[in-house]
Amino acid sequence: MRAVVLEEKGGPEVLQIRSVPDPVPGPEELLVDVVSTAVNRADLLQRMGLYPGPPMLHEIPGLEFAGRVVAVGERVTGHGIGDPVMGIQNGGCYAEMLTVHERQAMPVPDVLSLADAGAFPEVFITAWDALIRQGGLTSGRWALVHAGASGVGTAAIQIVKTLGARVAVTASAGKHDICHALGADVVIDYANEDFVDVVRQATGGAGVDVVLDVIGGDYLPRNVAVVGLGGRIIQVGVMAAKSVAFDVGTLLMKRASVTGTTLRARPIEEKIAISQEFAAQLLPHVATGTLLPVIDSRYSLDDVAEAHRRMEQNANAGKLVLDVGR
Repeated sequence: MRAVVLEEKGGPEVLQIRSVPDPVPGPEELLVDVVSTAVNRADLLQRMGLYPGPPMLHEIPGLEFAGRVVAVGERVTGHGIGDPVMGIQNGGCYAEMLTVHERQAMPVPDVLSLADAGAFPEVFITAWDALIRQGGLTSGRWALVHAGASGVGTAAIQIVKTLGARVAVTASAGKHDICHALGADVVIDYANEDFVDVVRQATGGAGVDVVLDVIGGDYLPRNVAVVGLGGRIIQVGVMAAKSVAFDVGTLLMKRASVTGTTLRARPIEEKIAISQEFAAQLLPHVATGTLLPVIDSRYSLDDVAEAHRRMEQNANAGKLVLDVGR
């Protein structure tokens, strides 16, 4: 099969297409012909040597996929050949084929094409896990989502609105329209507005119940300032500086918490549980067209370097899809 292989670390130019052996499914695994995958910030970090991927014979990036089952292990009972499936993986999704545990694979609703479904699992599971499973967001409450026009951000806005909650987002001025179109209640130009002041005004001084942050750095003390009593700050990425001082006393007085989280580092049993729970709770909303990935642009597997460059420039609003097969 053809795959994007990392033989060295560096800029987008190190992403090379190679011919590697087809994977072989284990007893409880599916072999999937990949139709689409997508670029995530973790892929860029892995390419630069800053976020190691899982051990594998050939280092292939990619954290999510959609495709069709072409073979099954002898103990597989929940899927059959030809089934459309999607899911998250530790790596290996920038390839024409992959294997996945059958319980980690989710069915693809008819309303979602396989060409787009590869852009769905990673960001929607990340946003749902952060906002609802760990953040405890419920109907009528407030969330603050940073990088609202990113893949995670666009997924988060849709999830919050489906839940019946309210959401404020930060985004660059040129990306406000897409956030408004998805239903964001408040959109803040982070370059020219203080999100702390805007959010306090929007919430009547109460602050937000959950913050979903992919930025870090000096956003942390400002997140602490804007979170309400008993609120939760969920850190799912660090695009800015990794170290910053903040007032622990304010966190204590608010009885608030800061939680760091990633999907990739979790054991397979937890990923299976998360995928199953997510499928039960949110896939019905996908089936009705309520939750769908926002696609910024599409690239062939051969043009993966261009997709990485676009993300590095923070030019995308929504997901960067890699079209792998048909």
